[in-house]
Amino acid sequence: MRAVTTSRVPARTRTDGLRFAFGTLTVLPVRIGRWDRTAARSGMLWAPLAGLVVGVAAAAVGTALLLAGAGALLASVASVAAPAVLTRGLHLDGLADTADGLGSAKPAGDALAIMKRSDIGPFGVVTLLLVLLGQVAALFRLYGEGWLPGALGAVLAATAARLALTWAARTAVPAARPEGLGAVVAATVPLGAALGTAALVTAAAAGAGWAAGGPYRAVGCALAVPAALGAAELLLRRCLRRLGGVNGDVFGAVAETAATAALLVLTLG
Repeated sequence: MRAVTTSRVPARTRTDGLRFAFGTLTVLPVRIGRWDRTAARSGMLWAPLAGLVVGVAAAAVGTALLLAGAGALLASVASVAAPAVLTRGLHLDGLADTADGLGSAKPAGDALAIMKRSDIGPFGVVTLLLVLLGQVAALFRLYGEGWLPGALGAVLAATAARLALTWAARTAVPAARPEGLGAVVAATVPLGAALGTAALVTAAAAGAGWAAGGPYRAVGCALAVPAALGAAELLLRRCLRRLGGVNGDVFGAVAETAATAALLVLTLG
């Protein structure tokens, strides 16, 4: 996070980055002051903070239902639904479109055209179904252990998902199209800044896990973050080979993939 918090970065740039992160990644009524690559770079570094806010909201809804006696299943469904509501389903839509594009086995140009359509094909439907079921199943297991493990899982998944956006925006990953949100944020984050942000989030996850359940849960939370980034990286490499770069849909798919991988790791052991 050093690239954002260092005193050499003007306060106005940090503010623009925060507005960019919350204005593009949530439905919160935040006005984006600048729409350029400088603001996008700062915004992508602040993306995990936006994820933290989304995750806390998801955890609050799930925990409230669990403590009210609704049961772990309804709590997990609510914790999965909350991020979709707070992002207008943007990342889920990107996941479905990316699945349709990659599943089409067509050249890059045709695949990108498929992803740009408003409808969802069979690959997208199946992918959405499996990912959402996987997230609900994982949170059901965590809420079954108690409200704190479930809440921690919801927060960590949402934060890791947005950290994956920071990772996907690093300078080595080009844009697939010259227009759209993907073109604004792609290749804006230096590798060192992305690694620093990942290290900070991993340390915070370990600390939260330690506070919630001691050293064993701290290890699980710490491992969940690099696992999420690893899954995101596998998808990114696939998209780079097939599409030549990333776009807004790929960013959404990367986020959902990372969230699912993080939850999977938290359920192991």
